[in-house]
This record gives sequence, structure tokens and C-alpha cells, in this order.
Amino acid sequence: MKGNGAGIARAGIGFGTALAITISWSANKSLLWAVIHGLLSWIYVVYYALVHHFK
Repeated sequence: MKGNGAGIARAGIGFGTALAITISWSANKSLLWAVIHGLLSWIYVVYYALVHHFK
């Protein structure tokens, strides 16, 4: 029997990827960058928050 941790981790990874793609698309309007940032997911989200949001 699987615990809830596996489902939460899987949902978190999917959400991070979707969030990274959305942020990347709105900032760059480039499919290539959206795919690259989607692969980096949470790394890009944190980077964008630190560099662009918290100015």
C-alpha cells in the first residue's frame, strides 16, 4: 500500500513543471524556452521569483 507522500510528490512535480512553463511563456513568448524551463521546473520558478519578483 502506498502512502500519501508518493501522490503528493508526484502532484508537486507536475505543478512545478506547469508553473515554470507558464511563467516562461508569459515572460519570453518562446516555445523552446518554455520547454527548457519546464525541464528545470522548480529551479526556474525559484530563480524567477528571486530575480524578477522580489526586486
